Order: sequence, then C-alpha cells, then structure tokens
Amino acid sequence: MSATAGQHDGADERRPDGPWFALLESNTTGTGREFCAAARARGLRPVLLTRDPDRYPYAAEDRIPTRVLDTADPDAVLACCAELAEDAAGLAGIASSSEYFVAPAARTARKLGLPAADGDAIARCRDKEHQRTALAAAGVAVPAFAAVTEVSEAVRAADAIGHPVVLKPVSGSGSVGVRLCRDGAEVRAWAAELLARATDERGAPVAARILVEAAVHGPEFSVETFDDTVVTVVAKHTGAEPYFVETGHDVPAPVPDATAAALGDTALRALAALGLGWGAAHTELRLTEAGPVVIEVNPRLAGGMIPVAVRAALGTDLVDAVIARVAGLPAGPSAGGAGHAAIRFLPADREGVVARVGGLPDAAAAPGVVAVTSGTAEGRTVRITHSFQDRLACVVATGTDADEAAQRAVTAARLIRIELAEPATLGRGVGGR
Repeated sequence: MSATAGQHDGADERRPDGPWFALLESNTTGTGREFCAAARARGLRPVLLTRDPDRYPYAAEDRIPTRVLDTADPDAVLACCAELAEDAAGLAGIASSSEYFVAPAARTARKLGLPAADGDAIARCRDKEHQRTALAAAGVAVPAFAAVTEVSEAVRAADAIGHPVVLKPVSGSGSVGVRLCRDGAEVRAWAAELLARATDERGAPVAARILVEAAVHGPEFSVETFDDTVVTVVAKHTGAEPYFVETGHDVPAPVPDATAAALGDTALRALAALGLGWGAAHTELRLTEAGPVVIEVNPRLAGGMIPVAVRAALGTDLVDAVIARVAGLPAGPSAGGAGHAAIRFLPADREGVVARVGGLPDAAAAPGVVAVTSGTAEGRTVRITHSFQDRLACVVATGTDADEAAQRAVTAARLIRIELAEPATLGRGVGGR
C-alpha cells in the first residue's frame, strides 16, 4: 500500500524549518508524544507513519503530519521513507518508540544510509527464546526456560523446571500475556489461552510458541543504558501475582552503590552478548540471593514515562539523545535534576466505559509533580487485561529523596478521578505499544 496524505491540515508540512524525522508507529503511553516534541526542539519536522492514526490522539492535538500506510509491509515503509528523503527538506532519520517497530525502523534507516542500530540484532533480541539462548550461551544469568508449541509440552516443561513457573509469549511488550502458574492445572489452562491467540494487542499475527520459565524471586529493577554506558538503575513496582503489571518506578533505585553497579554490569554484558549497544536499551532484571538475573532485554528506550522521570531526577534527556543519535546530531548538554523522581500509575479496578476524567489539573498542580498523563478518555472502553493497558493515568513527581518523590506521586495520583459506567458491550481497549 502506498503512503497517502496525512490526516491533518498539513500546515506543519509547509514549514521550511528543517528535514523530516520519521516515526514508524508509536507507543501510546507517553513517550511517543515526547519523541515528536524532542524532534521539533531539534529543528526537525516529525512525521508519523501509521496504519491507524486514531490510535494516537496526540498527533492531531499537536498537529503532527501523518502518512497512512501498511506499516507491517517493509516495502511500503521503505517507499514512504524514500519519498520523504527525496523531498526538498530531506529525511534526517527514522525511529520508533514502539516495541514492535524498532527493528523495522532500523532496517529501513540503514537501507537509506541513515544512522541506525543493527536491525537484525534487534529482531533476534525481540524473540525471547533466541534472546534467552544467546544470553545463557554467554554466561549471563537467565531463568531456566523452555520454548513450546503445544499445551502438553508446556506441562512437561513446567514439571521439569519446577513450579511455580512463568508463561509468556515469545514476543510481546508491557506484560501482555505474562502470568505466574503455580501448578500443572494453571500451566495447562494458561498455555492453552496463549497458544490460541492468533494476534497481539495491535492485531499483528503472532507465532504459536510460548516460553515456560522458572519463576525468579527478588526485587525488580531496570537498567537504562545508552550505547555502552549505564545511565541509571530504576526500581520497579508491580501489582499482585499471578500477573506482573508495573504500578510504578523509582529513579534512581534506592539501593547501595555496589548493588547498582552489579545490576549495571549485568545489563552491559547482556547487551554485548546480543550484539546490541547502539543507542538506548532497557534491561529488566531481578536481584536474587545469587546476584542479578536478566528477565528481558528491550533494545529500545524505556516506556512507561521512565525517560520523563530520568530527565526530572538526573537532568539526562534520553528522548533527545535518541533523536540526536538517529539524526546524526551531537548530543545535547546535561541539565540539573531534582535528584529523585517517582512514577505511579492509576490502574483500572474494573471494566466499563469512561464517563468522566477529572482531577488532572489538580494532580498536575500538586507539590513536586512534573508530568501527568491520561491513557484514556471519555467514551473509551476499559477492559481488564492484566497488562500495561490497565493503566489509566500516570503521575511523575520529584523529591529530595526516594521516599518524598514516591509519596508525592502517590498523593497526586489519588487526585485523579476516572469514572466508569457499565458497558453495554465491551469493545476496543485503550491502546498498545
């Protein structure tokens, strides 16, 4: 499918203020909008390439030019980007803030001679079986695991590994489909559920293959890196088992320096084993009694407003760093930060149709708050998916220490009021990465 005209009035397209910067799809939880703002601040003209513009209300609100095309078709993406490159303004770079499109964006950029990471290495990393195998071969600690394509195989693998186990899709994002299973009956039921899914939350086809892995115990962290440098270690908060939905983050993690160093070193060894280390990466780990264990390496910038919290706490603008790296521009100067920041999400506690969203200005005006976002709007259907899609709003707050930042974020989040009405029928949810 060839690219067609954008969905907006095109006023920004006529501005001769710099080359295009193509964003191949976007995530829907905050940083997609940040990417566009950072590109504009660099004198670039962001343009969103998407199959479904309705997924991104911010594009219309911020007057982001849009090209509608089949973003799952590499030839269509290449043709659209080549057309932008041939425009008088030129094309500075191609990127994506979506887990699912980072590899295609990198591959397209390289074909056009633009700066990019190794798209093939990214694609291999996104397959969790391949990622686990490569890490284990390099001596990086990962959970015991097995990839299976049948329910009976999942049951046998879980018996061999030992209960409890975690079942998850081999590709995915935002805790979608990830569940702790305590016994054979739960393994059988959840494996059947996952293997029956033909598409992911974006409607793209998925392989009938899942991971069964040992449940690893210990506090959760992420390590945010850029190239071969650790930017910070982030503490992660999750909801109740058997699911692993993130409910908040603390930046930097309130841990001893030695602990942060061990987590950071493990993340860098994981990136090296996977052939990564160009630009941003987000590595998730658990800290066990035996040391850090890698749960997942994500060859992209963190989502969930973590870059906003990093900027607020440390003065390091990771979104701008990604834009500059991909566009071949020099890195920006570091600014001062507050020292600590916390992210807290407002989760849905039931399903329904959003009747009213209130309290956002009150939350934004609360002490220490630097960002408030809503992931839903009036008329939207809310479904309980036990994934990032259940998070209806987000607050980022700063403080002089981790406790003050966390308390400010929690207090502000309580000011947000999202009222739900009973749905006649449950339809489309709140979005996807």
